[in-house]
Amino acid sequence: MNAAIDYIESHLTEELSYVEAARAACCPVQHFQRMFAFVTDVPLSEYIRRRRLTLAAFELQGSSAKVVDVALKYGYESPEAFARAFQQLHGMTPTSARGIGAPLKAYPKLAFQFVLKGAAEMDYRIEQTQAFRIVGEKLEMLNMERAFEEVPAAWARAAERGLFEKLWEIRTRETSRAPRGILGVLAGGEWGQGRTFDYWLGIVSDAPLTDELNELRFPETLWAVFDVPGEPNGLQEAWKRMYAEWLPSAPYELANVPAIECYLPPEENRNELWIPVERRTQKS
Repeated sequence: MNAAIDYIESHLTEELSYVEAARAACCPVQHFQRMFAFVTDVPLSEYIRRRRLTLAAFELQGSSAKVVDVALKYGYESPEAFARAFQQLHGMTPTSARGIGAPLKAYPKLAFQFVLKGAAEMDYRIEQTQAFRIVGEKLEMLNMERAFEEVPAAWARAAERGLFEKLWEIRTRETSRAPRGILGVLAGGEWGQGRTFDYWLGIVSDAPLTDELNELRFPETLWAVFDVPGEPNGLQEAWKRMYAEWLPSAPYELANVPAIECYLPPEENRNELWIPVERRTQKS
């Protein structure tokens, strides 16, 4: 993660690629943005915005550079757009920021330190699945940074339409090692090469497709499966602990396959988080 932060810092005045930032973190893009938000409690785009506006404020106070030049330098297409963003963060206009005693906000560069907590156990198992198929509804082009708002809204709309009852009727009933329950799948466009993603509400099924439903096929995959208590925010907490506590010390790295949230029947009072992994490459 520190390598990703270094990449971001070196490109704050240039075009910045999420793909390259993820590569620096040795993490697939479709996982990187979510991991960043869980670990830091700040969306990646917001962190970048804050850092650019912090440096812009420093430059306005410490030089005679024109506001329009500073705006263009930090990626704003017009002085007006820059002024709005600057006002929102600092509470004053760029011109006012030049004054002595102007109260500004500074957001320092992040630095990550690995701390092995281990105070609370994490229940998980490793599963190897054969290829399987999910049938369901595909929601295209959701904004990665607004996932926590858009995904719950999508679930609410699906429940009102009776989608989950329809999915339950076509579920694969035979015992297998594939994920169970109603599934929420985070699938990146072109395997995550962008700032939007596709989200699926589905179920493992061999049923024929209808006009209302699509399919998503998974290859043979190795998974880390986390047991999640059936409580509010249980899955969100599992995501955060997986990224911050389990992954740094595990002999696995994230695989470039969509992750799955499994919402099990209410009587089980538990859910599962399926994270695609591969064995970490040993460095010689």
